[in-house]
Amino acid sequence: MEGKTNPVETPTVGVIGGSGLYEMEGLENIREVTLTTPFGEPSDGFIVGELAGLTMVFLPRHGRGHRLTPSEINYRANIYGMKSLGVTHLVSVSAVGSMKEEIHPGDVVVVDQFIDRTYRRETSFFGGGVVVHVSMADPVCPILADCLHDAALSLGIPVHRGGTYVCIEGPQFSTRGESLVYRSWGVDVIGMTNMPEARLAREAEISYATLALATDYDCWHETEEAVSVEAVVNTLRENVSRAKQIIAKAVLEIPGSRRGSPAWHALENAIITDPSHIPPEARDTFSLLLGRYFEGHED
Repeated sequence: MEGKTNPVETPTVGVIGGSGLYEMEGLENIREVTLTTPFGEPSDGFIVGELAGLTMVFLPRHGRGHRLTPSEINYRANIYGMKSLGVTHLVSVSAVGSMKEEIHPGDVVVVDQFIDRTYRRETSFFGGGVVVHVSMADPVCPILADCLHDAALSLGIPVHRGGTYVCIEGPQFSTRGESLVYRSWGVDVIGMTNMPEARLAREAEISYATLALATDYDCWHETEEAVSVEAVVNTLRENVSRAKQIIAKAVLEIPGSRRGSPAWHALENAIITDPSHIPPEARDTFSLLLGRYFEGHED
């Protein structure tokens, strides 16, 4: 199935992260949007506002008050909600543990790869009569990642461009043995939330990048105290203001057209099912995601 090129003149930027980010200075015309999706309820209401003329959409990943564990988050509903609100570029703000000496607590990492160690989560929108095999070779949009990296550099914030994020199921932190194994793989940071988030963003053809905020050295670093919730929260609070600054500056540099993003055409050659064999109910369920590929193939 071939789709049509629809360059976006003005990007709509989504941000998924902790509560408080929708309080970004300069955000105007704020309203809350509550959505129901074919995949269930999102983590919370979406906060929609405007920054320098751009529409921004915020969602607290764990719900306000941090009510949801990483495994309880409805990642499909969250990404579907972003898509339905017209989000074209999605920034994931995530607390992570550092797996390398040179990535200090307080540093920012703009990762470009993921290793998925989760096992309790729905990882795809598709099924139910529609088979889709989307490429995940390069899961991060390089254009959006560059915007985040350049913004951090210009602000004098310690930032690392590129790196691998290993996503574990949680909610427990790693054992020391696990941490050392992940270190041996050469990963850069460890977290619990960016998978299947990145997979679903690619299936939704949304440009995706992660702003990973290092809060600790995980438990591999024997000269540091083992990771604790208190240490994570304290460092994360310090990093929130940095994340806000980076996002506010980066969104103004995002190109108007998504033509250069690998996400924009992610589904063009990924839909395996013959259009004539797609059930009507599946067409309805996936119309937001696949509608432009169904054009010309109606029954």
